[in-house]
Amino acid sequence: MNHPLYRPRRLRKSEALRKLVRETSLAPKDLIYPLFVVQGKGVREEISSLPGQFHLSVDQLPGVGREILGLGIQGVILFGLPSRKDQRGSEAYDPEGIIQRAVRQLKQAVPELLIITDVCLCEYTDHGHCGLISNGEVDNDATLELLALSAVSHARAGADMVAPSDMMDGRVKAIRSALDAEGFQQIPILSYAAKYCSSFYGPFREAAQSAPRFGDRRSYQMDPPNWREALREVALDIQEGADILMVKPAMPYLDIIARVRQEFNHPVAAYQVSGEFAMIQAAARLGWLDGQKAMLEALVGIKRAGADFILSYAAPEAAKLLEGS
Repeated sequence: MNHPLYRPRRLRKSEALRKLVRETSLAPKDLIYPLFVVQGKGVREEISSLPGQFHLSVDQLPGVGREILGLGIQGVILFGLPSRKDQRGSEAYDPEGIIQRAVRQLKQAVPELLIITDVCLCEYTDHGHCGLISNGEVDNDATLELLALSAVSHARAGADMVAPSDMMDGRVKAIRSALDAEGFQQIPILSYAAKYCSSFYGPFREAAQSAPRFGDRRSYQMDPPNWREALREVALDIQEGADILMVKPAMPYLDIIARVRQEFNHPVAAYQVSGEFAMIQAAARLGWLDGQKAMLEALVGIKRAGADFILSYAAPEAAKLLEGS
């Protein structure tokens, strides 16, 4: 009988061997935790479609920040629910807006925590779209000034990084120019460079109260079948001054993460979005899979595809599991 000379199973025999030859590593430092900030005091309300995630008032943020930093998670990304909404999304760039106050409070309490802010208008407009509306359509160029104002206001409040998620053409250049003009040359831009119009955003839109009141976002978010267009979007954002490139969502677009990693030398981020998180949680609650193992497997898959770090609602749970592994 001819036995195989090379037996791959030899290196799978024990956990020590498997760890020794493991090709992809996942650590708490690779994770960023999204937080939803709301008005009021003492607010910590669980979001029904995102089990274990909460609407938090500003005074609750320091405690959460210290907790996740203690788990080895280096940063958060903040999303705000304003006190009022209007056609121009005014609170997005108000110095006393919900995000601006949240950044100041969190930076003062936990200065070593990396604070990233989402830059978009959808949470702040009464129509729910990511830009100004003109003649029933999202007006790309008129929106750029407001996005730039928002980014500058976040930097003034103490944000360490801004992350435009609106998908308006030219927004990275507008934000970079505005930041530089105001003396914030050292504030990096994490660009949602390839953000697809996805069905997996549902729970987030409930959590952020940001669903569009009419139409959809297909005219500005990317069409899911396209991959060459994603590379063009990424290249444009690099030309305009993006420091880090994000692909969103992660799981249905692992091929895009891999292509961006192969084609460009910039750091790559991926967002494991609300629907990805929620469906694993739902299946686990029904007993259809092991939720903890499935979540770690999903995160490792995103890292293996080429992401340098991952935005995930599972970040605290994953960090605890990784610490014990």
